[in-house]
Formats: sequence, structure tokens, C-alpha cells
Amino acid sequence: MKMPNFIIIGAAKAGTTSLYNYLKQHPQIYMSPEKEPGFFAYEGKNREHCRPDGNVVKFFSITSIEAYQAQFEGVSNETAIGEATPIYLYNSRVPERIQQYIPNAKVIAILRDPIERAFSHFSHYVRDRVEPLADFSQAIQEAEVRIRNELLSGHYIDYGFYYAHLKPYFQRFDRDQIRIYLYQDFKANPLCVVQDIFRFLNVDDTFTPDVSLKYNVSGIPRNRALHTFLTNLASPDNKSLLKLLFPEELLWRIGVNLYNWNLNKQLLEPEVRRQLIEIYREDILKLQDQLQQDLSKWLE
Repeated sequence: MKMPNFIIIGAAKAGTTSLYNYLKQHPQIYMSPEKEPGFFAYEGKNREHCRPDGNVVKFFSITSIEAYQAQFEGVSNETAIGEATPIYLYNSRVPERIQQYIPNAKVIAILRDPIERAFSHFSHYVRDRVEPLADFSQAIQEAEVRIRNELLSGHYIDYGFYYAHLKPYFQRFDRDQIRIYLYQDFKANPLCVVQDIFRFLNVDDTFTPDVSLKYNVSGIPRNRALHTFLTNLASPDNKSLLKLLFPEELLWRIGVNLYNWNLNKQLLEPEVRRQLIEIYREDILKLQDQLQQDLSKWLE
């Protein structure tokens, strides 16, 4: 049975959904049909989380090796086989499990300014009505209690300690198996980053994917009804007449652009940023040394 030979491990809210969609366009790359199978984090487990309102949210995840291998049954002539599950960066058992199943796997991560990442994560949960609070500073003050109670929205800050989360990957995999990118570079020139990944995966780096669409953007919906309609329309189970009247690719492109247009961006308060810089400072400086990349903008 087929298994992937590369894994995108995160970070959450750092462009992994866009990267997944860009890579899957390459004729020599096969991406799992489920963008986030989650197998290495949830093998043998149910993926459930509590919301702050007490309701339990069940997420899709693949929990058996047989079901995971079935994700790659469609591989034909592709030489690079991958999947993208952002939770892999944060789950401490994942590096060992990837090494156990696919020790020669290549590992890819995109890292975003941890403060921007945390705020985007918060906005994402407000957008999807997982986060009941409208105030980011209040939400992060409740983080410790939320994590203790295993609430879904407790990890805004914790997920940004990249040095700590990456350390076990560098301990278990050779450095040439790991490629780390910065979100600021990916956002500024996605084609350049994607083609560098093509070289890392040993596929044709002259291929030019369409990188014009941005996926899974965070923000507060201007029109909640429109947001709900577009979210439901994207579901594979939706049998809308629109899907019969219009080509799937055209409908998808219109839907993504309209979805992004409907989102209002929130602004992070400067005082909150200053507080979080001090929380992240040590981890950022360690990461900077580890990657040999200038991360000084994250401390401004």
C-alpha cells in the first residue's frame, strides 16, 4: 500500500490550506483527498474537543493505518506523495509516529509571526462561532483554564512556541529532510516558495501553479447568512443546483473570492502585541538561532 513521502506539519493559520491547493496542481504531486487526515496525531483516538459553551465538537480524522493508506490509493505516476495536517506541529507524539511509519519522509512547515498567528486563530474561531468572546485579550487570559478543561479554544498562545514544537522533529529527522518557510515570504511571493518546495520534493520546478486564490482566510463575516451559504456550498455533501449549472472549478473560484470578500479583518491592539512579544521573545530567539533566519520583525 502507498504511504506519503512528505508531510506538511503546520503551522495552523500560516497558509497550509493554500499550500495544499497549490501543490496538488502539480502533475507529479499527489495530495491526500482529505486535506487534514490527522492520522499521526489521532491513530486509535476520537478527535473530540469541547467548546466554551460546553458542547462537544467532533472533527474528522483518520484513526487506522488501513484508512490512512486508502487516502493514497489514487496514486498513479506521481513521485511526490503528501498530506497536510497542521496539528502535527503541536502534538508531541507525532514526530515519533512519522519516523516509525515513514522514516525517510520530508517534513515541511510554514511559520507565521506567532502573535499574528494567535490573533488569526482567534479570528478564525470567532468567524466559525467556536469562540464566544469578541475580545482577544480576554480570551488569552482564559487560556490556562481552557487548556485544563480541554477546550478547543485554549491554544492560541501555546501553538506559537515554534522552537519548542520543532525541537523533536530536528531530534528525529536529518536536517536535509526538513524545510522551514516563513509565512511573510509565502504571502509576498507564493510562487517562489512553492517552486522551492518543488525542488525539495524533486519534481519539475518549472511548473507554474495558479497561486491567485487564498484559502481559509480569517475574519468576521460582514453577512453571516452569506458566510453560512458559502461554507455549506463548499461541502462535498452539498447537492446544490449551482453545482449542476456551473463547472466545479468556476464555482469554486467564485465562491472562494466571495467568501474572502465577505470577511472583515480585525486589528490587534498594540498593547496586546507588546505583551505577547515578551511571552514569545525567548522562543523566537532560540528559533532564530536554530533556523539561521532573521526573525527580528516578530519582535517589533
